[in-house]
Amino acid sequence: MTHVVVAGGAGVVGSAAVEAFAAAGWRVTAICRRPPPDLPGVEHLALDLMDREACVAAMGRLGDVTHAVYAALYELPGLVAGWLDPGQMETNRAMFANFLDPLVEAAPGLRHVSILQGTKAYGGHVKRTMPVPAKERWPRDDHPNFYWLQEDHLRAAAEGAAFSWTILRPQVVFGGAVGSAMNIAPVIGVFAALCAEEGRPFGFPGGPAYLWEAADSRLVAKALLWAAEAPTARNEIFNVANGDVADWHQLWPSIARALGHEPAEPEPVELATWLPERAEAWDRIRARHDLRAPPLSRFLGESHHYADRVMAHGGKRPRDPWIVSTIKIRQAGFDACQDTEDMFADWFERLVRERILPPPGG
Repeated sequence: MTHVVVAGGAGVVGSAAVEAFAAAGWRVTAICRRPPPDLPGVEHLALDLMDREACVAAMGRLGDVTHAVYAALYELPGLVAGWLDPGQMETNRAMFANFLDPLVEAAPGLRHVSILQGTKAYGGHVKRTMPVPAKERWPRDDHPNFYWLQEDHLRAAAEGAAFSWTILRPQVVFGGAVGSAMNIAPVIGVFAALCAEEGRPFGFPGGPAYLWEAADSRLVAKALLWAAEAPTARNEIFNVANGDVADWHQLWPSIARALGHEPAEPEPVELATWLPERAEAWDRIRARHDLRAPPLSRFLGESHHYADRVMAHGGKRPRDPWIVSTIKIRQAGFDACQDTEDMFADWFERLVRERILPPPGG
């Protein structure tokens, strides 16, 4: 039986991967501090990936693992400043090494390992402009990045080994996990609820318009499931995105309607500051609707900082387009796609159904 271990199994991509592999009939072990989705065939392994000895002991019990997905992530408070912090990079390198090295030793039947990077691989966070669309065939962008540390470790471990690997580079990922470092969908939902609580118009809080691409976490999970077995995915790097392009200003009316608001004129708001100031108001909303959502600080994680970044809050002029090519993964055989407007509506509906967000307009 195929057995996949997913590191970061409660995160935005990891939780979607756990669901996708379980739905496909795989045995799944989810490594995460918080419990993963309660699904048949899913086992939870609570493990601190920074603890090398604990990882060695835990992986020793996973000798029948055939596939691995690494979706764990360490980010510093405030998020963006940490992207160039050497200590943050080293922590992410060490966590991955603590996961992979003992797994390779313990699981002789390991056939495939997938890891996640992102479009920071193309240097968009360290330079103002870049050619579009970004392509996987480009030489490695010469800037410090923990992606390169993890990728080099993976390539070295696979030298002469029996397993292959795949690296996925999704654009901005959206999913249902709360408390994540980078998941904007719940942040938009809680912003909408707090606007309704205050009687505030629900205007777009970011900055100038620009073109970008979304990646539904469920789509990324499908790509991980495909890559696990596809011969054309072996030892390859792929961009992943929904397949359309987005502009926050044009998207916002449909987002507003999905959350029970009338579209309003844009009004810049620094969510990283505005949201934490309303922790008590969120507690009132949680109590009134009997929500399962945690208090605001745990609900947001670092994602309110990420929202400001992706929504271009504070920008003085339109950003250049941020577009990646997904031709390579389509030519390799993965052709799934997702409408971005529908993605937002689907996730908001699910978060309401699971009592993470209040009903629309609430």
